[in-house]
Amino acid sequence: MARRASDADEDIISGINVTPLVDVCLVLVIIFMVTAPMLSEPVIKVELPKAHTKEGEEKDKITITLGKDGRIALDYKEYKTYEAMAPDLKDKLAGSESKLVILKADQEALHGRLVDLMAKAKDAGAQSLTIATERKK
Repeated sequence: MARRASDADEDIISGINVTPLVDVCLVLVIIFMVTAPMLSEPVIKVELPKAHTKEGEEKDKITITLGKDGRIALDYKEYKTYEAMAPDLKDKLAGSESKLVILKADQEALHGRLVDLMAKAKDAGAQSLTIATERKK
């Protein structure tokens, strides 16, 4: 009889409690859902001009942003001058298949500055340029 009582005490627990694992995973999903929109915020806020256009397809693209105060950014990094941005632009264009450059210029930005950026992007190796606009409502 004593042997049977010790056998019952020595049973191996083979079940795994997955409730804490599910709780941690759900918390991580919520954290990612909250922080993901913050990661896609542009460096320079621009108000794009309105136009009757359709959405472009997403492919490997390089974005140059021009603010109304003359500030410029390449993708998510801001630069003081175009000369400081030029080496990074050339590197990105060298690694890009489509060599597409999207120019996001504020509607209050100077036209001459935008044209200058377009010429410099072409000189850096861009094969096609697109000016980003917002769809009219």
